[in-house]
Amino acid sequence: MTYEETVQYLYDSTPVFEHVGASAYKEGLQNTLTMDEHFGHPHRQYQTIHIAGTNGKGSCSHTLAAILQAKGLKVGLYTSPHLVDFRERIRVNGKTISKEEVVKFVEVERPFFEPLHPSFFELTTALAFKYFAEQEVDVAVIEVGLGGRLDCTNIITPVLSVITNISFDHTQFLGDTLAKIAEEKAGIIKEGVPVVIGETTPETRLVFLQKAAEKNAPVYFAEGNREVISSKTDAGGGRDYQTRSFGILHGELGGLYQEKNTNTILCILKHLGINDISSIRKGFDKVSELTGLTGRWQMLQRTPKVVCDTGHNVGGWQYLAPQIKAQACKTLRIVFGMVDDKDIDTVMSLLPKEAVYYWTQASSKRAIPAKRVAENAKRHGLHGKSYPSVMKAYGKALSESGLDDFIFVGGSSYIVADLLTYI
Repeated sequence: MTYEETVQYLYDSTPVFEHVGASAYKEGLQNTLTMDEHFGHPHRQYQTIHIAGTNGKGSCSHTLAAILQAKGLKVGLYTSPHLVDFRERIRVNGKTISKEEVVKFVEVERPFFEPLHPSFFELTTALAFKYFAEQEVDVAVIEVGLGGRLDCTNIITPVLSVITNISFDHTQFLGDTLAKIAEEKAGIIKEGVPVVIGETTPETRLVFLQKAAEKNAPVYFAEGNREVISSKTDAGGGRDYQTRSFGILHGELGGLYQEKNTNTILCILKHLGINDISSIRKGFDKVSELTGLTGRWQMLQRTPKVVCDTGHNVGGWQYLAPQIKAQACKTLRIVFGMVDDKDIDTVMSLLPKEAVYYWTQASSKRAIPAKRVAENAKRHGLHGKSYPSVMKAYGKALSESGLDDFIFVGGSSYIVADLLTYI
């Protein structure tokens, strides 16, 4: 098979959450444990850092990987979802797994895994862990796919666990209260393994304290030990941070929400014993170059200014909405769409009323049709026209913009994925 045929085979023969939603979710770790046994427990051959959370885990994973790379380590990075190419999920020192490796894995291992009927994510995780061992990485930064307790990445025993924050998302799987969601995320806390918690509420903090005590795991709350004193946007679209222990840091990622992510990352570094300031500065400043990160308050052009962001739930939009509103521009234009398991009404209540909207839908089967998004928007006093694809919506926004306008594209990771594929 060609690489393209192989990826299509994976999509067609294994349930893909990004494509079909709930029906792809498999509760339990039996398939993962069976595959792990088959491949000889590859994740035991290198150190791991496990990162969970509702929002921010992707930015934290990539930035931490960038800093470890800058220190001279060989670093595996496993994240999801991908935006343009499947291989974005599995990287070593920023370089994606080769097409040949993906094809070889599927061709050689099909007789073993097909009778198991694994999910797409179960199979991808097995491939990642095996590949990192073959590449002899020093450490792998592993991002949880969904939840924590029953996520198939949760077979690892890391040197450090991280939970960035808790907000409402995937409630059909993880629970309908913050405490229930926190219990699922806290499932990554292992016996005796330190855990860093980025943000809490009173109810989630109690869950983390109880789970850490049960597992004899030292627990550190980043928000209670503030490393970031202040931050501000710089002229290039990034952020500058004044910190307590690391001096002034420049972060390439410019999202308002990155201040809390940065505080969490600096807390992680302290507990890993990493204080090489040159590596830390390089990691923050060159994260996209070092790891291939895209879609986090990513500036695509300057005149008119175009930014995309993968923020896709209420927790993310609580930071995105004020940052979008604060943009100095003549006309604010927003290309927007969501998928069907998100709280679209609460997100729309946060959107700026004065913007011109281009309602659209991603190419995912889970996308809410653009006309339904537009109908929803009217109830919130938001006005615009609907377009059948991200390409058409973005093209229209660009053609109607003056040089002093600001265009934001987002609402879903899949909207951003379609945009980046298009451009």
